Amino acid sequence: MSEKNITIFGEKNQSIPLILDSPHSGTTYPADFNHQADFMKLRQAEDTYVDELFDFENGEKLGAAMLRAEFPRSYIDTNRSEKDFSPEDLLEDTNQVCDIQFAPSVKSKLGIGLIWLRVPPDGEPMYATKIHPDTLMHRVNQYHRPYHQALQRIMNHTYNRFGKFYHINCHSMQNHASAMSEQPKGTVRPDFVIGDRDGTTSEKDFRDVIVSSLKNLRYDVTVNDPYKGVELVAAYSNPSLYKNSIQVEINRKLYMNEVTREKNDGFDTVKKNLKIVLQEVKNWISKKQGE
Repeated sequence: MSEKNITIFGEKNQSIPLILDSPHSGTTYPADFNHQADFMKLRQAEDTYVDELFDFENGEKLGAAMLRAEFPRSYIDTNRSEKDFSPEDLLEDTNQVCDIQFAPSVKSKLGIGLIWLRVPPDGEPMYATKIHPDTLMHRVNQYHRPYHQALQRIMNHTYNRFGKFYHINCHSMQNHASAMSEQPKGTVRPDFVIGDRDGTTSEKDFRDVIVSSLKNLRYDVTVNDPYKGVELVAAYSNPSLYKNSIQVEINRKLYMNEVTREKNDGFDTVKKNLKIVLQEVKNWISKKQGE
């Protein structure tokens, strides 16, 4: 099903309490973006092909519900709180007022908050001027809030039906940390990073089945290092109520050329292996349902 700026897969035929979302694989750039970036540099913000790696188009076969953003994260980042923006970066010569009480995080300080102000990988300015409040609120109302509302609706429907949900928030990462990273520039990343915000967003067994499955496929996997998960795993999870969210980061070197954005020879292998991982997750969930 397609809604404005987002696409939902598998919801009508969902058979297990599994939800996947890909908030950063969108490649439809809005006409009103008005950035001043080199386009190929700008594309480095994309989690290009992540929805394809997880086979969102065939979500029905897995029995999961899946949600994909069609717009790029550099335009507005759904994996940030709508408060994660510094009011200092709004145009001051305006009488317009935003209906948001801003609380900028370290992401905003790095220029990668709710609206990205820096261009990857080196942090050049994204815009010639500060952001107009009308621009910010348009992006929040037309893109950010609808995505969160759709994910919440899917989660609520799943929870009401099954009494639980298991949510995988799907991402990719650069092989080396850039100048815009919280890590030192040049730091080499592992193959996969699994994040549950130090055990606060998911029951440990859900995380462990993903980690063990990836390790059995001979991948280098870390947990909560360097990525713990951000807004989309933190906002709606509560393991004590069987609401579980995990973030999965895939190293882009495994499946694409980071400069040209073209798939490399490893793409099909990663996609095949992720199918194995998701099947093991499905089997684990099905076993728990039968207990």
